[in-house]
Amino acid sequence: MFSNSQSKNPSLPFPSLVLYFQSNLKFGLSELIYEFSNPSIDKRKRLKHTVNKTKEESTIEKKMNHKSKSIHDILPLDLIHIILLRVPIRHLACFRCVSKLWCSLISDPNFAELHLHLSLAPTHGCLVRLNDSVEAYLIHLEEVFNGDNYQLMKEVSFPFKKQPPSGFCVMGSCRGFVLLSREPYFFVVWNPVTGFRKRISYSCMFHRSKLRCLKFPRDAHLYGFGYDASRDDYLFVVASEDGGCQHLDCLCLRTNSWISLDAALPKPLDFMKRRPPGLFLNDSIHWLCYSHKEQYSESILTFDLKERSFSNISLPEQLRMHGRTTATIVTLGGYLALNYQDYVERKTHIWVMKEYKVHSSWTLYEIPCLEFEPLCLSNGSAIIALDPTTPVCEPLKFAKYNIREELLQYFTCPPHLGQERYFFPSYTVYTESLLLFPNDNNKHKNENKTNNFI
Repeated sequence: MFSNSQSKNPSLPFPSLVLYFQSNLKFGLSELIYEFSNPSIDKRKRLKHTVNKTKEESTIEKKMNHKSKSIHDILPLDLIHIILLRVPIRHLACFRCVSKLWCSLISDPNFAELHLHLSLAPTHGCLVRLNDSVEAYLIHLEEVFNGDNYQLMKEVSFPFKKQPPSGFCVMGSCRGFVLLSREPYFFVVWNPVTGFRKRISYSCMFHRSKLRCLKFPRDAHLYGFGYDASRDDYLFVVASEDGGCQHLDCLCLRTNSWISLDAALPKPLDFMKRRPPGLFLNDSIHWLCYSHKEQYSESILTFDLKERSFSNISLPEQLRMHGRTTATIVTLGGYLALNYQDYVERKTHIWVMKEYKVHSSWTLYEIPCLEFEPLCLSNGSAIIALDPTTPVCEPLKFAKYNIREELLQYFTCPPHLGQERYFFPSYTVYTESLLLFPNDNNKHKNENKTNNFI
């Protein structure tokens, strides 16, 4: 239903690779079977003893050869590499133990980058924070509807040694990294898969940028977390107002440097009344902007991290005709999407932009229920969502809608994911990855391997 751009990869799909291995491993035996499958009746009598003897010798010889061969003698290294690129992240850790070569291959930064972009079925984690604490639950969204799904949820701790005295919040995610803001003046970059975490102080940077005591996300009119591939750097972009003056600044997390940007904001900053975090996609951060006077969606504001410039994406005409429309944006399978609640027809409308920045490519999908908050796309056709209508103190509920089959399913979490919950939980969805965080100098070359808590 959603065409997957990753299918353009010229490599063989995984099922074809399996058949290829099977055919090659059985090739020698197939020749032997063919040679003795069609002899004449006389030859069968004469060759009966020979055939049995040959089979016994062949079986013994194969067992001896099999014991002496390693997996690299059976499978070419290039083929192993292709297969591993298609293995889900949560299973790759087991394959590190196969051999030193496999461990080195999976630990290679280039492998992590390729796996993020070439994986046929990227996996998503959802961090659900029930109350104001450093504890959260990690849920593997693609697998909660399969089999023994309770094992796919586990309790995790945010990367703080001690509970923050003044609280913290999640600022967004990008390429497998989750950005946390901890008062008074700290950011924490965290990869939940690898366990990597890095603390970054930004207190002195505000003095250099002539800003006052700014706290996130309270004082930011606009903010977002993204990646600049041209500079191999993760950036935090923030727009704020100080004494009537508007500021647009960027924190480069790799170099811990604060940059004042010259790009002019397209309109007054107070249009972002709801102040949701920006959404990173296609080298840009996206925000859904609202009218300066009315609280309805008007367009999608984008900031290109490479060009350091703003632009706008128009909403579908049908959506704008509704007037006072409150929508949210999300990425589904690498596509920009809009989520809108139609209370008249009691449906959820999801608009997907099939071609980035091509207005005519907006495509509508209807979900036959209200309050369907999409989190990610699974297997190219199933939208997984969180049900925000779950009453307080009751277990959380997830929903999955298969667009092809028009099938709506629900999954209820274990009871302990609802106990002592006094408000709707905050959550963050991230794409699981093995990526390492870029370092600015060699003295921190082992920083990505640390497991020390902050």
